[in-house]
Amino acid sequence: MKRRTTLAILVNNKAGVLMRVVGLFSRRGYNIDSLSVSETENPLISRITIVVTCDAIIIEQIKRQVEKLFDVIRVYEMTQGGSLQRELVLIKVKADEETRSHIVEIGDIFKAKIIDVTPYTVTMQLTGTSEKLDSFFSLIKSYGIVELVRTGTTALERGSRALSDIEFEN
Repeated sequence: MKRRTTLAILVNNKAGVLMRVVGLFSRRGYNIDSLSVSETENPLISRITIVVTCDAIIIEQIKRQVEKLFDVIRVYEMTQGGSLQRELVLIKVKADEETRSHIVEIGDIFKAKIIDVTPYTVTMQLTGTSEKLDSFFSLIKSYGIVELVRTGTTALERGSRALSDIEFEN
């Protein structure tokens, strides 16, 4: 049974590492639903957050194959209950004098921040889970989405433990 899975991958912060990780997915025919990459609190380490939709057997294969790559420090599967997962979205919606207040009200319900207004559009910034953002899109799409960009999922383990700490528990 296919499920949406978030993987956090700690890697050495070196040129070419991201390409090797993404290349593995590409060569094996695994589709990446979401990709987010950034340096961590340690400038020598980067964190790649990848979301994939596949069955549990494929997830285990992916984890084993990625862990074998040069410069990969750790691969960790983030669970829905054990992690905090969010996306950032910038969305530009058609708006005129008649519809602007309705669009702003919907944005307020979802705690969106208005970052630009023109006579013909409203641009908002939202953060939240993929499900929350999808709900927002379903309500706002009838007004006309001019442009939309999503950062991809980023995630942290719940509680006081850090992913880098988990590596040393074994």
